[in-house]
Amino acid sequence: MTARAILQPPLRAISHSTEEPEVWAELRAEAAAAMIEEPLYAGLIQATILDQRSLAQALAYRLAHRLGDGDLARLSMRDLCLSAFEADSRAGAHAVRDLVAIRERDPTCRRYLDPFLFYKGFAALEAYRVGHWLWHQGRATLALHVQSRISEVFGCDIHPAARIGSGVFIDHATGVVIGETTVVADDVSILQSVTLGGNGKESGDRHPKIERGVLLSVGAKVLGNVRIGEGAKIAAAAVVLSDVPAHTTVAGVPARVVSRLRAEEAPALSMDQSFGFGDGI
Repeated sequence: MTARAILQPPLRAISHSTEEPEVWAELRAEAAAAMIEEPLYAGLIQATILDQRSLAQALAYRLAHRLGDGDLARLSMRDLCLSAFEADSRAGAHAVRDLVAIRERDPTCRRYLDPFLFYKGFAALEAYRVGHWLWHQGRATLALHVQSRISEVFGCDIHPAARIGSGVFIDHATGVVIGETTVVADDVSILQSVTLGGNGKESGDRHPKIERGVLLSVGAKVLGNVRIGEGAKIAAAAVVLSDVPAHTTVAGVPARVVSRLRAEEAPALSMDQSFGFGDGI
């Protein structure tokens, strides 16, 4: 008699929906199933997701639970986060697109519940959005407090004045630094230990501009007010000190073009970190 095959869940379930009601409903269904799977965690799941009336409320509750401290209590942090999400009509769409980006690009992510509860990159990015809102409200002190807490708790330092689009995937988050005048467009993937920093002591506009669909691989350093073109791939440990053309792969110290990509390729979505084709090394 042959042994019965052990059925495993698919490694990755992909959902292309970016509609907030659909993602929120799926997150709640996953939360309900997880309560049965792990009763010891049921109380937190119930309070964080099932007792909340919206994705914004659930996200504010979760961020407050992780970022609240002796300087700013959890209740105050929750109210602050919720105020930011409710004031910004794009906040829900940003959070949903960020969740979907993780689901589609991270092969270990089987459900929305995991990044919502546990992934540092997602938490850091959504908390940055709170700090960014505060910064533009003229509340720099609180914005910098949020930045500090993100750094302390998640090991990821994002200046609240930086501009970051949606559908952004910050994988692992540890060691990621994003400077004050950095601009990151939609659909970018950023891996651990990436620095988007300045190139000296100059003031003003001094940080990188990352266009749509760029993949910034492990330990990449992009320094100064340089532009990384759409769909480019920055290889692991590369040090970029000058503009990078669209749809190219750069590697090395200092970085140089090692291959050119087809215009239809999307390295940030495929997460393919090879050098590509053509005259690559």
